[in-house]
Amino acid sequence: MKDAASAHPSPGHALANHPGIAVRAETPMAFVRAIASAFALRGLDPLPALQAAQIAPDLLQQPDARITALQMEWLSASAMRELDDEALGWFSRRLPRGSYGMLVRASLTAPNLGVALARWCRHHGLLTDDIQLQVSQSQGVASLQLTEQRELGALQEFAVVSVLRNALGVACWLTDSRIPLLHTTLRFAPPPHADSYRVLFDGPTQFNAPMHSLQFDAGYLSLPVRRDEAALQRMLQRALLLTVRPYRRDRLLVEKVRQTLAEHPEHSRNAGDLAAWLNLSPRTLHRQLKEEGASLQQLKDAVRRDLATDLLLRTQRPIKQIAAEVGFHNEKSFMRAFKGWMGRTPEEFRLAKAT
Repeated sequence: MKDAASAHPSPGHALANHPGIAVRAETPMAFVRAIASAFALRGLDPLPALQAAQIAPDLLQQPDARITALQMEWLSASAMRELDDEALGWFSRRLPRGSYGMLVRASLTAPNLGVALARWCRHHGLLTDDIQLQVSQSQGVASLQLTEQRELGALQEFAVVSVLRNALGVACWLTDSRIPLLHTTLRFAPPPHADSYRVLFDGPTQFNAPMHSLQFDAGYLSLPVRRDEAALQRMLQRALLLTVRPYRRDRLLVEKVRQTLAEHPEHSRNAGDLAAWLNLSPRTLHRQLKEEGASLQQLKDAVRRDLATDLLLRTQRPIKQIAAEVGFHNEKSFMRAFKGWMGRTPEEFRLAKAT
């Protein structure tokens, strides 16, 4: 396996290496001090790791200092190697390199994100019982919750932020979808660098909250897992990019449109009816689908194709009747479209599958 230690992203990477965005020093020095303290707990010198990340040691004493996301990436990678601990000292036992990669691998065969995240949380408990992770949903909102089973002390903020960002990065990667946050809640008081949280988490952040959590639209839990072992091996080569490059593609609207077209064909006659059903304007519907790399016509064709093939294989209904059921005005236009989709006529498709 490639260096799976890097499958655990560290916080503060939202701007580094992002095309078209200038690299700014946004990562708070508090996280650097947390890593330095992990070295001290092991009786090791953090200076070589700081030098590798081009961080001057005297910056650790400057509360308002910031480093770039790329420097944080370098520092985290060096620390994980030298400490052989992907948790960077947060927990009562170290997590050897490869631990977080193993968690991701265990989620690859899940049918959807909800199952994948539940597995990820459950298996995280096998690595350490210092924290407990769980996924829940209520009234259309999904919540990824982190509960401290023991005091994390001075490393609390760094540990909680890192684990939550790691889970979110993995969720985005598994579904190949940007998952915007509705709300982030944290039990600790606002730190002096609270302004950095606008980079660490999108959406509003609430400090002094009853629990640590990330909250997002529960619809994302139904998205299918789109990765396999080959994709995992590629990801592990540069796993920190899970949070370095925020996902642009958001597949949730695509899935909602596909479901509406399949279950409520009466709303698919034109973009206006469909947009109204989804509480969007037609312009917003087309724009968001384009941002997600899809078009309404493509989705209509995909739903019609799937329904047509299902009816051809499951029933003996006449072609003319099937054409009407999938939304075509006449048999001829349906046959032309079907041949474009499948490379053969409906009759040829039905006969080939029957033999």
